[in-house]
Amino acid sequence: MNALPPSERRELLASLEPDEAALLLGWPYQAQAGQLPPGGDWRVWLFLGGRGAGKTRAGAEWIAGGVARGGMRRIGLIGATMRDARAVMVEGESGLLNVAEGLDFQPSNGRLLWGCGAVATLLSAEEPDSFRGHQFDTIWGDEFAKWREAQAALDMAQMTLRLGGDPRMLLTTTPRNMPALKALLEMPGVAVTRARTADNHALPPDFHLAMQARYGASALGRQELDGELVDDTPGALWRREWIEAARVREAPALEHVVVAVDPPAGSHGDECGIVVAGRCGGDGYVLADYSQGGLSPAGWAARVMQAFADFEADIVVAEANQGGEMVRSVLRQADAGAPVKLVHASRGKITRAQAPAALYEAGRVHHAGLFAALEDQMCHYDGSRAGASPDRMDALVWALAELFEGRRAKPRIRKL
Repeated sequence: MNALPPSERRELLASLEPDEAALLLGWPYQAQAGQLPPGGDWRVWLFLGGRGAGKTRAGAEWIAGGVARGGMRRIGLIGATMRDARAVMVEGESGLLNVAEGLDFQPSNGRLLWGCGAVATLLSAEEPDSFRGHQFDTIWGDEFAKWREAQAALDMAQMTLRLGGDPRMLLTTTPRNMPALKALLEMPGVAVTRARTADNHALPPDFHLAMQARYGASALGRQELDGELVDDTPGALWRREWIEAARVREAPALEHVVVAVDPPAGSHGDECGIVVAGRCGGDGYVLADYSQGGLSPAGWAARVMQAFADFEADIVVAEANQGGEMVRSVLRQADAGAPVKLVHASRGKITRAQAPAALYEAGRVHHAGLFAALEDQMCHYDGSRAGASPDRMDALVWALAELFEGRRAKPRIRKL
């Protein structure tokens, strides 16, 4: 049913009797193949889908249907954060409150109650230890590839899945090249379904056209739109294992904190790269990625200054190749008191990026958390002009240049 174009769906429904039309409007007839549970004997259903492919709807419908049939009684709902669990899995457009009927949501307790006695508990993947003490017959984890400590959270979730005769877990996510996801794909008892963004005909046609025009067949497009697990680009300056090996939960006390901004070339729409980083001794720490598209100059300048205030930064570093003094002007209007340093790109992008990449290879730059979009840009950048401009990566490069350029190791003097 959902595979038909909208006009053909409308014609088909208009030709049917009301009870027949109601049947076809039920979820099993509306869903794409990848949105339905796979057959066979599995413990974990992994649904890999592009943006807008219907992953959240699939998860909510699976839970709602399982409760209605009486097979699900104690349910864990795991989001990348507690806010994500509530805003997407429960209250979102495709969340449980909009899919199931008769639910009582208790935000203060982090619980959903059904009239039949089924209970769903909201959990955050940011706190795997908080899973201790829980027991479930069903778990739905959303956006697994965004989980900050994906392997630890998955391990703890698996240990709670011990009620009933056939406990099962669904993980819905847009894939990323990450060790935990690769390991999951190799585990026994894991069944995989897939869906592309283009498979969802309910999305506006102009959205599909805009995404295809921007990302095309690029690695990022294959990952974010087609739901493919894309390996890092051969020849990319950064490697995923460097980032993973040096990742930390929190940064130490920092000597110097900067907010770096790569302003968009246009006045609207293009992404503005905004990255916060700091230095402690000889090591750098990436603290936040505030990058966002679709902002006016006043909008992205305000976002830069919000990052400056949030992290009590020392300086804002902004590339001035696009706009020159206009960049300084809009930043001053957002916060006249913040120190602003304009930098100019006199060397090519790949040349500028080589020194920061070498710091990563040496294990001297640590990500204090997970910054999925930034890390994907880094590990796909090989210096070619294909695909969208890596604005987040550019901002990172400027931040590390400010933190490390001009710092030279003091010579060690040994007595002979």
